[in-house]
Amino acid sequence: MIGNVTFNDALTALADLVMPRECIVCGKPLAMRERHLCIGCLADLPRTYFSNMPHNQLADRFNALIQRDLDAGGVFEEYSYATSLFFYRSQTGYRLITQRLKYHSDYAAGRYFATMLGLEMAASPMFDDVDAVIPVPLHWTRLWSRGHNQAEIIAEVLAESLDADFRTDILYRARRTRTQTKLSVEGKTHNVERAFRVGRLNSVPEYSHILLVDDVFTTGATLHSCHRALRGVFPPPVRISVAALACVGM
Repeated sequence: MIGNVTFNDALTALADLVMPRECIVCGKPLAMRERHLCIGCLADLPRTYFSNMPHNQLADRFNALIQRDLDAGGVFEEYSYATSLFFYRSQTGYRLITQRLKYHSDYAAGRYFATMLGLEMAASPMFDDVDAVIPVPLHWTRLWSRGHNQAEIIAEVLAESLDADFRTDILYRARRTRTQTKLSVEGKTHNVERAFRVGRLNSVPEYSHILLVDDVFTTGATLHSCHRALRGVFPPPVRISVAALACVGM
């Protein structure tokens, strides 16, 4: 260390001379110790703070979907917790955070923001008993073409933050579905209906609180379909909660 400058800071400064880093949101050059967002955009990140709110708009939306299953004869289950780091706002640059991970393979940015969410969740009594983290799976053909599963990258960080098992072997996508981006609410629900299944397990692990993870929560249709599949193997009183990096506000 020279003064207040570390060796890593010096390397970052040198790299910036060759390929300057820019804020994901506003595009301004980043200062030496800024990571992915400039200090202004980081301060204005539209965080939800849902990790400390058992009842919030995201959880209410997800539990409303579960209630339909209960009304159709499902077994009563406890209220599912739900959280996300920030609100997804399509008209602002903050939408680029999840897009950088999903479409541009920016793993470092994905892990950075997932760590922010993980720190929130680890400090919350709502999630201190999570013992398994499961990402929403991609169909193998989409995984092959994209090269990664963005939900898996986020989930792995959250599992580490919560000291929980990271499981990619339990849930799989049985059929390829259309992208959800431009579908209606009803179309999204129909698109992912029965799209997920639980794989063959030698034995069913004894978990008490499972966390399902996706990159963005919009209508909740995808996570709800995953929830349904898991309930066939993990009935109540196992709690199934959900987390996403971003959620679309109502």
